[in-house]
Amino acid sequence: MKLQIRYEAIYRYEAPASLSPHIVRVFPRTDLFVKIERVDFTTAPTGDVQFRRDLFDNLIAFCFYPELLGEMPFRLVLDVEVREKNPFHFLLESRAMRVPPRYSPEELAVLSAFVTPTGPLSLPEPLASGVSRPTVECLITLNSWIHGNLAYERREDGDPFEPAETLRRGAGSCRDFAVLLAEVLRHNGVAARLASGFVWEGDLPESDRRAESAMHAWVEAWLPGAGWIGMDPTNGVLCDHHFVTTAVGLRPPDISPVSGSYFGNQEIPHTLETQLAITKP
Repeated sequence: MKLQIRYEAIYRYEAPASLSPHIVRVFPRTDLFVKIERVDFTTAPTGDVQFRRDLFDNLIAFCFYPELLGEMPFRLVLDVEVREKNPFHFLLESRAMRVPPRYSPEELAVLSAFVTPTGPLSLPEPLASGVSRPTVECLITLNSWIHGNLAYERREDGDPFEPAETLRRGAGSCRDFAVLLAEVLRHNGVAARLASGFVWEGDLPESDRRAESAMHAWVEAWLPGAGWIGMDPTNGVLCDHHFVTTAVGLRPPDISPVSGSYFGNQEIPHTLETQLAITKP
């Protein structure tokens, strides 16, 4: 399947602003299922763009702005080819057949940050740890419970809610659900990281589309024998070829599409306008 992805984010300031370097994480993490055929990325004409890999091996654009700017745009056009992927096509090792999996010391040396909860969290019974459960059944239950019991709401900006707040409110955005699921998995002894990217929903009824007009967030769980398994609690599914990952990380700032700030002696009123279109050429 071939997709064309057009993403645009424009920051506008009421007065010229001095800008910190900005990090942009909108470039697909390629593998045997995702192939990039064209990349066209632009920002302000005076910006210096340096491409590099970050701590999590995400391809990022490090953008430096030597002059004051009243407008800072980021525009991206991608031609991507994705191959069909069965999200259940894996074979777990025997030590990962039940939750919590038994990670080896060598695995824990790498995964310790991803398997350690950020703090105490009171969970409803279907999400709670303490009972050994078949792994695939457990993952589907956790993912489906969040999808089926919490209301989805679109929230374009702002930090994600803490997991306890999302549960208290009974509603959240995709990034709230992702942060909650990652924490739930960690409380169940499963290593988990956050992920963000693009989702093709063109084959769904328009009323069911939640991710196509904005960048999306989900979770990846690491299981011996299977590796990183994508889970999308917003839609209640495991991630297949409809998901194009652009960033993974431990915390929400690690997967933010754009990170940076401006400097000034006083607050400068500003706006952000984003657009995303994913089409089949």
